[in-house]
Formats: sequence, C-alpha cells, structure tokens
Amino acid sequence: MPWAEQRSHFTLLFERLAIDWLGAASQKAVGKHLKLSWDEIHGIMDRAVERGLARREAEPLKYIGVDEKAFRKGHNYMTIVNDLEHARVLYVAEDRKETSLDGFWPTLTEKQKEGIAGVAMDMWDPYVNSVSNNLPDADQKIVFDKYHVASHLGNAVDLVRRQEHKILNSEGDVSLIGTKYKWLRNPDNFTDDAWDDFKSLRESKLKTARAWALKESAMSLYDYVYEGAARNYFSRWYNWATHSRLQPVIDVARTIKARLTNILTYLKHRITNATSESINAKIQWVKYTARGFRNKKNFKTAIYFHCGGLDMVPL
Repeated sequence: MPWAEQRSHFTLLFERLAIDWLGAASQKAVGKHLKLSWDEIHGIMDRAVERGLARREAEPLKYIGVDEKAFRKGHNYMTIVNDLEHARVLYVAEDRKETSLDGFWPTLTEKQKEGIAGVAMDMWDPYVNSVSNNLPDADQKIVFDKYHVASHLGNAVDLVRRQEHKILNSEGDVSLIGTKYKWLRNPDNFTDDAWDDFKSLRESKLKTARAWALKESAMSLYDYVYEGAARNYFSRWYNWATHSRLQPVIDVARTIKARLTNILTYLKHRITNATSESINAKIQWVKYTARGFRNKKNFKTAIYFHCGGLDMVPL
C-alpha cells in the first residue's frame, strides 16, 4: 500500500509519529502511550535505522574516533566508530577485537579512506593493528587520545596513594584519608577555595604529591606546538619520572615513551575522543532508559537510532 512500508502494520504517518516520540522518550514509555508492544516499537526502530543507513551517502570524513562501550559487566564490549566533526556514530560492532574494527573499512569508499586525516583512539593494540592495516599512512594519522593518557597517569597516582596510605595508616598517620578525588580531579575544575584547600597536600613531602606533580607536568606536553620541542620536554620529564622511585609512575612513563610517536601526532591534528565520550554518555542514557537490552543486535539498533545522525523519516 502507498501509505505503508513492507513488513509494517502501521501507516507511514504513524511510524513517523513513533520515531519522533522515540527520539525523546524510552521505548517502554512510547509503547505505553501508543498502545504498542515492545516488539512492535522495536520493529519501527529497526525499519527506521535500516532506512537511515540505506540513505547515508559517502560523505567526506576528516577525523574519526574509535572507542568501546560496555554492553554488560564482565568485559563484554562493543566497538564504536564516530565522526568527530559531526558528532555521530558511523559504525557499531560486537566485541573489541581487531576483526571488530576491520568490518568498518569496507563500508567506506577509497576516497573516504584517503580523506581521513586523523583517528583518535586509545592504545589498544587490536585497534592499532586494524587502522594500520587498512588506512594509508596510518602511522601519521593515529592519535592516542589525550584523555586516555591522562587516565593512565591518574591511575598511577591513585596506586601510589593507595600504597602510601596503607603504610601511613599502619603508623597512625591519617594524612591521605578522604583525599582520593582531590588527587584525581582536573585542576582546571577546582574553585579558588578548593585549590587553596589542596595546597597543603600538593606541597607536602608525600610520595603521592610527587606522583601528582609528575602527572600534571606530563600533561604540559600537549601545550607544545612543535614536535621537536615536545620531544625535548618529554625527554626531561621521562628522566624525572624514571628516577622518581615511584614504580606505578615509572611503568606509565615507559608506556608513554613506547607510544610517544602517536601521542605527539596530537600536535598536528589537535583531536581527542572528547566527542566520543559525549556520544558514550548519550548511549549510556539510552541504555539506562531502556533498562538494558536483551541482545547486542537491539543495542546496536538503539545506538544507530539515537546517535547515528540518520535520516530515518518514512517518505
């Protein structure tokens, strides 16, 4: 019939109404108001996403982000590729293996692949291998995400804090009790009062204070413009870090040194996965409002529906 699509029991106008509502509310809520079952609502979403993906054109892509999203607890992940310039999901695959990302590249034209200038990602080797094997000049395009580097450094600071707290606490010293988030918080987010309150800790002789200073100094690497100057700065920082006698910091310093080339590509491209994190927050909202998903196929559909930037309206 001209007013309905195949496999649909609803008119085009009704499906459009449901799609509009689903953009702002959960499947359960929309189903309740439209008197539809969960399966009927999901069928509308499936057709909308299928329609949207079929209409997606081979548009130029300059910067993309590769990220992961937990489906359930227990290292059960999904691989997500995002368009960083337009804040939309381009591709979703099960797991976070090399083959998970390999499936993305055949969805692009050769011209699209050649046009990709940078890929923001974490230091996960399967992703690195997939990009390296499928993207021309990948070694100049892979940018290890600034915030993942900061996360590794933050974890090292927290490990030093926990080790030191255990020793101090056994001696009756409570200096580090309740300070965890002060060390991990971004200084840019401190109020003047909070910064003054933190002053005595950061200027103390605690090992944690040294670890924190090393972390903050490492992030100054991203303020540089020229790679040569950045490498000179890192060399000095690395010498300080590896002579700090703080093993968690030394371990992270060695990791950064091994990955330095694709950390410094940031200076050329100036991209991070901040957009991907924003998309992840939206995906988390979708997951929460749906009270979880029964399988990964339904989860993928929901991600494309809410985050794919697709033209899904029936004509």
